[in-house]
Amino acid sequence: MAEWLDLPEVAAREGLASRAIARRGGELILRPRFLADVRAWRAALAPLAGDRALLYFDDSYDFACALFGAWHAGKEACLPGDAQPATLQRLLAEVPACAGDLPSAVRPVATMQTAPLDRLDLRQTRLVVYTSGSSGEPLAIPKRLAQLDAEMHTLQAAFGRRIDALGAATVHATVSHQHIYGLLFHTLWSLAAGRVFAAERIAYPEQMAERLGSGPSVLVSSPAHLKRLPDSLDWAAARGGLQAVFSSGGPLPPEASQSALELLGHSPIEVFGSSETGGIAWRQRAVDGDRWTAFDSVDWRLDGDLLCVRSRHLPDEDWAATADRARALAEGGFILLGRADRIVKIEEKRVSITALEQLLHAGPEVAEARVIVLTDETTGAARLGVVAVPSALGWTLLQNQGKRALDERLRALLLQSVERVALPKRWRYVHGMPSNAQGKATEALLAELFRPQRPEPTWISRETNQAELELDITPALAAFDGHFPEMPILPGVVQVDWAVQFARQCFPLPQRFLRAETLKFQRPVRPGLRLTLALGWKLDGRVLRFVYRSAAGTHASGNLVFEADDA
Repeated sequence: MAEWLDLPEVAAREGLASRAIARRGGELILRPRFLADVRAWRAALAPLAGDRALLYFDDSYDFACALFGAWHAGKEACLPGDAQPATLQRLLAEVPACAGDLPSAVRPVATMQTAPLDRLDLRQTRLVVYTSGSSGEPLAIPKRLAQLDAEMHTLQAAFGRRIDALGAATVHATVSHQHIYGLLFHTLWSLAAGRVFAAERIAYPEQMAERLGSGPSVLVSSPAHLKRLPDSLDWAAARGGLQAVFSSGGPLPPEASQSALELLGHSPIEVFGSSETGGIAWRQRAVDGDRWTAFDSVDWRLDGDLLCVRSRHLPDEDWAATADRARALAEGGFILLGRADRIVKIEEKRVSITALEQLLHAGPEVAEARVIVLTDETTGAARLGVVAVPSALGWTLLQNQGKRALDERLRALLLQSVERVALPKRWRYVHGMPSNAQGKATEALLAELFRPQRPEPTWISRETNQAELELDITPALAAFDGHFPEMPILPGVVQVDWAVQFARQCFPLPQRFLRAETLKFQRPVRPGLRLTLALGWKLDGRVLRFVYRSAAGTHASGNLVFEADDA
């Protein structure tokens, strides 16, 4: 077993020249290079104004070097959860000094300094993690190095002997170090315990099967990834080298846990906690079922049914109330009963989002469901939306009877227990929940599914061979995303697609598109326009004619030719 290093001395301890730090592709990076790279980042960040630095990296090794470089430069390291333009616009206004895969980021500076770096101060060295939480808005969660170091000792005491029993393992991750779970389990714990961590994150199951099979390994993952392990891949090599699988970010469904056990040979170790509280408890479903066991370093109690915790992972010694409900078990530990903070008011009625999700899960048509609060663009009123992964029965119903039939079936299920006013108004069906780099399906990602793809039509006329409709082109349409940020323009391919989609509501168009003829795009379509779309269908030639017009004149036109269904 490698020598343990407390976090303050990871880059300050002398010696240990043969200690391996990370693996990037086929390259093994040793400690002397790590120390040189930390000094290079320290030299780049120390002269910058202010006492904070924003760090965002895809590569975990580069991130680790910049993180310790920032700390040794006396900077508070700030970690955004993503690098989306809206996120950076907010955070770069607060923290102008930045490093990594960000605009105007500084680069490491080569330095001849070789003197040992000073040991970091547990109380003065700081980190801020920005998490999207459930709302999608960046929430700053400050951490002292003392809290992070305490978590290292907690993890090592709970799992260290288990994962080091067969020798040094490479730690792989599907989650990002920009989030607290990936930061702790993949990067910092590896540096403290002397394990090698993989610099590149695993993005696909094929990569997972290949990399886990290359030698002794540990997998740091999430429910979003473990729920999607295909049994069509050869997992034999991965099973032979894996020493442990960790999962966090949300509860892992029993069927996904069982699938991981069968494919990977390990029942995932689920870790329950939050960015605010740090780790609280853990379980393995194959052994513990639904029961959670608190870490030895964590005290817990119930205030009613609200879970409260106290540990060195928190900023002080006070009890902290979580937003989770729990029930204590006679044999020790607890089970979770759902969130306590998911009550919303719909038409002045209190509605439990957790209860709605539980009702949907209880029905045979849904494998997974999330209920979110949406805002009506016209009235500003709160409305509920559902994103659901249908079961096999649900998909069959959807394909055979259509979306409306499945919507009504699920509404009828909810009506058995809730008032009609609380029923969700909007429904989306997906093959898998959208997730971020942490493996979490945040409300911001779910809400994107409800953005309008095309405007609601106002039909002027609908006849056998011709139709006319009006379309209000609002800025909220998803079709404007990225096209273009400074001057949004409706893409031509979208205009063609809309013409086909609306025509299918009127005419018996064949399924297969053959070619486009005489396409013309004369005027750009900008947000705020009201378009008239004229459609004409020639059955004998299987030709759809479309023309977009507005008060400004003709915007686009063309003929779309289809192939006969019996061709």
